[in-house]
Amino acid sequence: MSLIEFIAGVEAHEATLTVYNADAADTDALRDHFADRNIRIVDERSTAGPTAFAVLARDGEFVTAVAVDELLSGSGPPGGDDGGGDAGESRHDGTPRTGRAVLDHLDETMFTSYSRADMVAASREIEDRAWRVGDGELHAGFQTLDVLTGETDTYDVLGEKTDLDVHAYAADEGNPPAVEHYTVHVGRTAEIRETWFVAYDGGGLDDAKCALLAEERASGEFYGFWSYDPETVDEIIDYLTEQYGPAADDAREDGETNRRDDTGESDNASGSDDTGRNR
Repeated sequence: MSLIEFIAGVEAHEATLTVYNADAADTDALRDHFADRNIRIVDERSTAGPTAFAVLARDGEFVTAVAVDELLSGSGPPGGDDGGGDAGESRHDGTPRTGRAVLDHLDETMFTSYSRADMVAASREIEDRAWRVGDGELHAGFQTLDVLTGETDTYDVLGEKTDLDVHAYAADEGNPPAVEHYTVHVGRTAEIRETWFVAYDGGGLDDAKCALLAEERASGEFYGFWSYDPETVDEIIDYLTEQYGPAADDAREDGETNRRDDTGESDNASGSDDTGRNR
C-alpha cells in the first residue's frame, strides 16, 4: 500500500452527521464548519424525539450522539495533552473549537483544502507530542530537500532528545542540509514529492501514537487525514521504513552496483554521485 493509497482508504470511509429537528441556521453552520472534512451533513425532521441533536455514524454504524448546542459551542475538555487530543482542534489559548464533540470520536479524520499554514500547525502538534514524550521514532516528509533545509534547526532540536529517533524524508530537489541529530532519507518516488506527513510511534505508548498524512492535489492545497489509531500509525511507519529506510537504501545501492557490473560502467562515468546530483 502506497502513501496515496493510505489516504484513499481513509477517504472511502466517509462519516455522516445526521442533524435532527434543528434550526436551519444551525445546520448550515455545522455544514460550513465541516466543509473541509470528510463528514456529510444530513438534515432530518421527525415528529417525535428530542430537538436539535445530531447522530454521528461511519460505515453505517453508530458512533456517538450529541446536542447541536454542544457541537456549536465546542464544549468539552480541551486537547493538547499526550493522549488522544485532536491535532489542530483546540485554539492556542486552550479553548476547544466547534465540532470537537464529534471529532473526538473519530480515530481518523479527513480534511480537504488545507493550506500550508494549516499543515504546519497540525505538524507542530505531533512534533510537540514527540518532544514531550521524548522517546520512540518520529518520521516526517518534507516533499523536497529545499523545504527540509528550512526546517533543519527544528529537527536538530528534536533529534537532540537521546531516546527520540528522528527521520526526515525528501525528494532529491535542492541541496541536502547539513544535519547532526537526525537521519535524512532521499526518496526517488513521486509520492515523496507529492505528500506531506508526520508520524510518531508514541515511544511505546499506544495513546501517544499519531500521524498526519496528506497529498498536495493542487498548489498549496492538501487533502488527507490525521489519525490516532495505533494500527494505522504503525502501518504508515512500517511502510516508510520498508520503502525508504536503511534496508531499502542498501537494496537500491546493490541494484545500482549490479547494473554497473553488468554494463561495465564505472562508478565515476556519469559524473554524479549515487543520489544523482552533479558533483
